[in-house]
Amino acid sequence: MPRLFGTDGVRGLANRDLTADLALGLAQAAAVVLTRGRSAEARRAAGRRPTAVVARDPRISGEFLTAAVSAGLASSGVDVYDAGVIPTPAAAFLVADFGADFGVMISASHNPAPDNGIKFFAIGGRKLPDEVEDRIEQALGADHLTPIGGDVGRIARFADAEDRYVVHLLGTLPHRLDGLHVVLDCANGAASAISPQVFTDAGARVTLIGADPDGVNINDGVGSTHLDQLAAAVLEHGADVGIAHDGDADRCLAVDAQGRVVDGDQIMAILAVSMAERGRLNDRTLVATVMSNLGLKRAMADNGITMLETKVGDRYVLETLTEQNLSLGGEQSGHVIMTDFATTGDGILTGLHLVAEMARTGKTLAELASIMTVFPQVLINVRDVNHHALGDSDGVAAAVREAEAELGDTGRVLLRPSGTEPMVRVMVEAADEATAQRIAERLADAVREHLAR
Repeated sequence: MPRLFGTDGVRGLANRDLTADLALGLAQAAAVVLTRGRSAEARRAAGRRPTAVVARDPRISGEFLTAAVSAGLASSGVDVYDAGVIPTPAAAFLVADFGADFGVMISASHNPAPDNGIKFFAIGGRKLPDEVEDRIEQALGADHLTPIGGDVGRIARFADAEDRYVVHLLGTLPHRLDGLHVVLDCANGAASAISPQVFTDAGARVTLIGADPDGVNINDGVGSTHLDQLAAAVLEHGADVGIAHDGDADRCLAVDAQGRVVDGDQIMAILAVSMAERGRLNDRTLVATVMSNLGLKRAMADNGITMLETKVGDRYVLETLTEQNLSLGGEQSGHVIMTDFATTGDGILTGLHLVAEMARTGKTLAELASIMTVFPQVLINVRDVNHHALGDSDGVAAAVREAEAELGDTGRVLLRPSGTEPMVRVMVEAADEATAQRIAERLADAVREHLAR
């Protein structure tokens, strides 16, 4: 039976895969698993129930799923504080700031509106490790003692949730944004109210797109996965910079004044150098994934910064940051984690600090981004192959060695099996697009030949 939890919580088509019954059951199971331990025992000894922060993005299915999750928690004796529509990183922050036992975020991030998801945060606002998610899954549907009478949980509105988060974000800024014109694309998502307020309060002049959520238009042609409208708006309004979030605002991508995209790798390069200059980059080390551009690694080396690489996924970046007490990491997709201020990727926080660096240095975003030369990157998904045999294929290994010899130190090759389908991802970076494309196609042919099913 496939694992219920994926790489980022439980996701599926709302009311088909992710039903109200499943949401209620997950909440009850999570209440049992996440209220064990010294913190919960201390609360009970003091006559207090466990507490949970619940939040959602604005997609329409979030309304009934929030109701189901809240009901499941309260029926298990957990007091629920409903924070309403806020970004995922805001929910994580509030769990820690409020001292809650755990949190629940109902969102499918950058997915289209019919999808939804349920993500849990442990005490302190941190993502759950796989083994804790497995225990929740095992507890799903099991018989549990349920409280009655005055022992059931209460459900209340978290009245100052947005204000707490806004004050927190503004308190992190190293420099105000006065004099800069920013176009914000909020993906018709969870950032639509908070991001404009924060950037305005920080001193920027703000123009908005994608900030009118109606429950069904989240990520629909806008946001970090659709940057054309943002680039056009920056050019139309003569703005200094464009900032794009995804539906739950844990990502940030940018557009410079000429309408050119600045991706997560370039953002990390800018922030890493700035933080190193200001003595804020622990061990002068950045954490990124194996999919980050070779140009990022070279830019870091040129600036005396070490770059550690992890498997693909922001959870692996966060694990390394935590284990080694580091302060900055992220992914090319725009998940950037600044551990001095957040326990997860935070798109608003990232955007604020990126624009603050423009204000601090007086440089344009294009000038700041020029610190990194982006190597052309070609990705080919080779489908319907025996991806499990990738590591055992002498033929594929020989093709990779040949490609690496041809590229030398002017490029890079990465082959990764998919974790969910019979597919191998072939990625090649080279000094020019034509070389990257030619070598990627050659490797894809080798994968098809040697890993045929």
